[in-house]
Amino acid sequence: MSGSMSRRQAIEAVTTYEMDDEGFAEPLADTFGRNVFTLSVMKSRLPKHVFKAVSATIDKGAPLDPTLADYVASAMKDWAIEKGASHYAHVFYPLTGFTAEKHDSFLEPDSSGASLAEFQGKTLLQGEPDASSFPNGGLRGTFEARGYTGWDVTSPAYILENPKGNTLCIPTIFISWTGEALDKKTPLLRSQQAMSKQAMRLLKLFGHTDIDTVVSYAGAEQEYFLIDRHFYFARPDLMTANRTLFGAKPSKGQEFDDHYFGAIPDRVLAFMIELDRELFKQGIPAKTRHNEVAPGQFEIAPVFEKSNLAHDHQQLMMTTMKKVAERYGMVCLLHEKPFAGVNGSGKHVNFSLGNNNQGNLLNPGDTPHENEQFLVFCAAIIRGVHKYGGLLRSSIASASNDHRLGANEAPPAIISIFLGEQLADVFDQIAKGGAKASKASGVIELGVDTLPPLKADAGDRNRTSPFAFTGNRFEFRAPGSNQSIADPMIAINAMLAESLDYVCTSLEKSAEEGLTFDDAVQKVLEEIIVEHGKVVFNGDGYSDAWQEEAATRGLLNLRTTVDAMAQLDEPAIKELMSSYGILSERELKARKEVVLEQYALALLVEAKETLEVAKTMILPAATRYMGELAGTQASLKAAGVDMETPVLKTMTVAVSELNDKMDILEEAIGGFHGDTVETEAEYALKSLIPVMNDVRVASDRLESIVADDLWPLPTYSEMLTIL
Repeated sequence: MSGSMSRRQAIEAVTTYEMDDEGFAEPLADTFGRNVFTLSVMKSRLPKHVFKAVSATIDKGAPLDPTLADYVASAMKDWAIEKGASHYAHVFYPLTGFTAEKHDSFLEPDSSGASLAEFQGKTLLQGEPDASSFPNGGLRGTFEARGYTGWDVTSPAYILENPKGNTLCIPTIFISWTGEALDKKTPLLRSQQAMSKQAMRLLKLFGHTDIDTVVSYAGAEQEYFLIDRHFYFARPDLMTANRTLFGAKPSKGQEFDDHYFGAIPDRVLAFMIELDRELFKQGIPAKTRHNEVAPGQFEIAPVFEKSNLAHDHQQLMMTTMKKVAERYGMVCLLHEKPFAGVNGSGKHVNFSLGNNNQGNLLNPGDTPHENEQFLVFCAAIIRGVHKYGGLLRSSIASASNDHRLGANEAPPAIISIFLGEQLADVFDQIAKGGAKASKASGVIELGVDTLPPLKADAGDRNRTSPFAFTGNRFEFRAPGSNQSIADPMIAINAMLAESLDYVCTSLEKSAEEGLTFDDAVQKVLEEIIVEHGKVVFNGDGYSDAWQEEAATRGLLNLRTTVDAMAQLDEPAIKELMSSYGILSERELKARKEVVLEQYALALLVEAKETLEVAKTMILPAATRYMGELAGTQASLKAAGVDMETPVLKTMTVAVSELNDKMDILEEAIGGFHGDTVETEAEYALKSLIPVMNDVRVASDRLESIVADDLWPLPTYSEMLTIL
C-alpha cells in the first residue's frame, strides 16, 4: 500500500468514525473506589485488632507487624475472588520509569487432583521477580538474578479489570538480594520518612504537643496528546521513538490560542468521561479536564494525595489513559515533545506538606507576616531550592524532556523560585530586619451591576517559573509528562529534610544562647533570605535577560541531561542522600548510570529511525516526484513547449541535500561508542542530535514541495486537527 493511500484511508476512517451512543447507567460518584481494597473494606473484613494495627501503619507510619499478614492476605484473597480475580500480582516500579508486574494464580492443586485458592501472608509480604533484566546501574551483574518485592501497606491493593478476567494488584517496593533499591518507590518512602522526622521536630519547637506524622502531598497535572490510531500506525517514528522525527510546521498551529480551554471535541470528551469512570473505580480522584494550548493536546488533573500514593496513582493513570484511548480509536501520546513547533507536555507536580492535626503547613493565612510557622517552612523550601537546584534539575532529566525545557511552553532549565508579590515583599522586609505587614488581597469591580465583585489575590501567578508558590502549595513545573513523579518528590522531600534539620538546629542553638523563640525565628529567617534569596525570581523566565541575570546570581543553567546528571557527583548531594538514609552512594551512582544509559539509547534509537524513514519513505517519495516533474518537462519539450520547471531544480537541490545529510547521519550512527555511559551520552548529545536535526530540516523542506498525493507520512495538520 502506498503512503498516500494509507494517509487517505486514515483520514477517511477518522472523518467517518461514529461512537456508540450508549451512556453509563450508574452515577460516576457511586463508582469511586469500587475496585480498591480500602480501609473501609478492611474494617468490614478484618478482626478489630488487625484492622487497628494496619490502619495505624497507613495513617501514622507505625511499624507493620508481619504476624498480621495472614489475616490481611486471607481477607484480600476472598475480596479479590469475589471481584472476579483469578490471579494476583506484585506491582513495582523499576528504574525504567514504567510499571512492572508478575501475575500468579490463586489456584494451587491439592492431593486429590482438585485445586484450592491459596494466598498466604508470606506471599503478600514478599515476592521474588527476576532482577537481572531490569536497569540497575551496576548494582547487580547479569548473572545475579535474585530480587525481592515487598508489600507497601500504605498504598492500597486494587483490581485490574480485563474482559477475560481480573487481577489483584498489590503495590510493592523492589530491592536486590543485597537490600539495595532497584526501584523508584523505596527511596520515595525513605525520603518521606526523613522529611517527616525533621518536620515533626520543627513543629515541636513551635510548641505543638499533638503532632501527627507529617507527609508530603502531591497533585500532578497530566498533559497529553490524542491522535487517531490510523495516523499513529502510519508514522513509524511515533511507534518507535514516541515522537515525530519529521514534520513541517502547519500553516495553522496554535497561533490563535483558540484551542486552550476551548470546546472539547465529542470524541475526546467521550474518552474523558470513560477515563474518569475508570480512574474513579481505582480510587484515583480525577478532578479537572480541559483542552490544552496545542491542537490535539489535553490535560487531566487529580486532587492532592499523599505523595507515595499519588505516585502509584500517576503510574496507573498513564496506563489507563492509553487503554481507554484505544477504545475510541485513538492513541494517547505522553512523550514530552511529540510534535515540534507546538507546546510540549509537562506533568506539573503541585506539592504541599501537612498532617491531620496541624493541617497544611504551607497555608500562609490572611496575614503571612505574622505566621511564623509558615514563614519558617517556606524559608526552608527557598533554602532547599537554592542549595539543591542541581538535584531538582537532575530529577526531571531525560532525552524527551530536554526537547521541552526552555521552550515557550515550559520553564527554563534554570531552577528558580517564584513567591509572588505578597510573599516576596514579606521576605524582603525580613531581610531588612523584620516583617511588619502583608499586602492584602483586593476586590475587582467589574462595572456591571448584575455581576458580583470578584476577589483579587494579593499576587499574580507566574507560568514561566519552574518552582512557583501558588497560594497554599508550590508547583514544580519542570517534570515531563511521561515521567514518574517519584524522582522529583524524592528530591523535594530530601532537600526539605536537610533544610528543616538546619532550621531546627539553628533554633535550638539560639535557645541555648538565650535568645527568645521569636528572635531566634527572625534570625534564621533573615540568614536564609540573605544567603539564599538570590534563587527567588518573580520575572519572565522566558526572557534572554533572565538567562544573563541568573548567571550573575550564580544559578545553574543545566540545559541537557548530560549536564544535569553530573550534579549527582557533587559531594553535597551525595551527603544529602546518604546521611538521611534515602540513597547510598552506590544507589545514587546507579541511578545516574541508568538515566545516562537510557538517554544515550533513546537518542540512538531516534537516530536509527530517522535514517530508516528518510531512506525508505521520504527519499523514494521525493525521487518519484522528481521523476514526474522530469517526465512532464520532457513531454512539454516534445510538444514544442520549451518551459523550465523551477520546482524540478529546487527538488534536485533538496534531494541532494537530504542524501548528504543521511550519509553524515549513517556515519555518526556507526561511530556510536563510549567507554562509559557518560561518554556514550556525550557522544549522543554532540554527534547524533545535530545530524538528526539536519536530516529533519532537509526532509521537512521536501514536505513543503513534494505533491501531497505522494507524501508518505500523515502531516501535522492532519494528526493535530482531525479528531
